[in-house]
This record gives sequence, C-alpha cells and structure tokens, in this order.
Amino acid sequence: MPEPADHQISAQSYLDALAPVMGAVTEQATGPVLAAADLIAQSVSSGGVLQTFGSGHSEALAMELAGRAGGLVPSNRISLRDVVVHGGDSPDVLGRGILERDPSIAGRLYELAAPDPRDVFVIASSSGVNGSVVEMARIVKEHGHPLIAITSLAHTQGVDSRHPSGQKLVDHADVVLDNGAPYGDAVLPLPGGGSACAVSSITAALLAQMVTAEVVRRLLDAGETPPVYLSANVPGGDEHNHALEERYEGRIRRTA
Repeated sequence: MPEPADHQISAQSYLDALAPVMGAVTEQATGPVLAAADLIAQSVSSGGVLQTFGSGHSEALAMELAGRAGGLVPSNRISLRDVVVHGGDSPDVLGRGILERDPSIAGRLYELAAPDPRDVFVIASSSGVNGSVVEMARIVKEHGHPLIAITSLAHTQGVDSRHPSGQKLVDHADVVLDNGAPYGDAVLPLPGGGSACAVSSITAALLAQMVTAEVVRRLLDAGETPPVYLSANVPGGDEHNHALEERYEGRIRRTA
C-alpha cells in the first residue's frame, strides 16, 4: 500500500485557496466594476458595441461577455483565428503557437472587426504582456475607444513586457479589473516545485458577470430595455436573439 502523501492537494484544498481570491475580487464591485459598467452602458446607449478580445485561456473571458445567454447582444468577440475565418489566411498560422506574442497581428484583427467610434473594448490577459494584447490595447486607444483591462496585477507586475515598447496592457487601460490570480495563476503548490489548479478563468468570469449586471442596471435605470440574449435552447430564444441581432447587422457576429 502506498505511503500517505505529505502534501494536501484535493478539491477541498482548491476551494480553500480559491475562497480568499474570490473574496478579494468581489471587493471591486463598488469600485472598478462600476467604472467599467459606466463605460459599457454609455457605449451601448449611444449605439455602440462591446468589443472583447483575449488570447490563450483569456479568450474564455471574451466569450463570457460576448454572444452568450444573459449577456449583451451588442457584443462582438475578436479572436486570433479571425485572420483565418474572416481574413482568408492559411490555417497554418494558427499552428505556430506564437500569434499571441506577435504585435503585428493586432492591427489586422482590429481592421477585420471594423469597430465603430462608439464601441467600447474589454481586453483580457492574465499576464498582460504579450505582443498582440498590448498592441491591440495601443491601437484601441489610438482610435479613441474606452478600454477596460482584465488582468492579474500580481502577475503583470512580476514579468517584463513582450511588446517592443516595453508597455503592458494596464498602461493603456481606462479601467483595470484585477482577476486576483497569483503569479503563474495556479494556487496549489506541488512537492517537487510548481503549482496546480489555476484560478483566473473563474475569477474573470465572475468579474464579467458583475460588470454585466451593473450595465443592465444602468440601462434599466435609464428607462431602456436591455438588449440581452436569451438561451438559444429555450422556446423562442432564436427568434428573440435574431431580432435583436438585426439591429447590429454587420457589426457583430451572429450566435447562429
């Protein structure tokens, strides 16, 4: 029979480690979350669209804000694969694994998205230093869009930028939301070094829904009907969603 391990890695130990991180993230509900919601609500009320971008696992945050049940219909997810799906590049470019570090891809992605001047951007990156993310942030601000960054302050402060300017995502943002993840993201130390079990996807999703709630509240307070997606898997969902999507024809990518 194997000897008992001298470390404690389990579902419960992960929950124990996650709890204080989640608590710290929720403290932003009365600060930067409100500031982010102000920018998004102002954009949507003026006819703008919420543009979201994240590379690697941060793409999950972009999906959490754009094109999902309970979220805003005027939302559009920008993805590295857009250069293939919408730009006609060879799929081979996706297999190189370095696109997210390449600043030159950002301008192409921005052009393919063709944002309106009224649009607001959310860019997610736990490290906040890869070339595509920093360059996208630079371009977004160059074009005068409000920019909300979702990142790990602990991680981004502990690494050098991979952008030629030496700048990071946070250097361009109007509002910064901290996903609370530690340096390296994972929270359970391993006996031989390193750690297991990341937290940034969970905390970023929490931030996304907190912001969405505040945006919807602002629209309701202004006497507007929030343009929110229904689940496509409930009766009438497709009809409801497609009718709202028609208002933003050519500016967002339809859910189906």
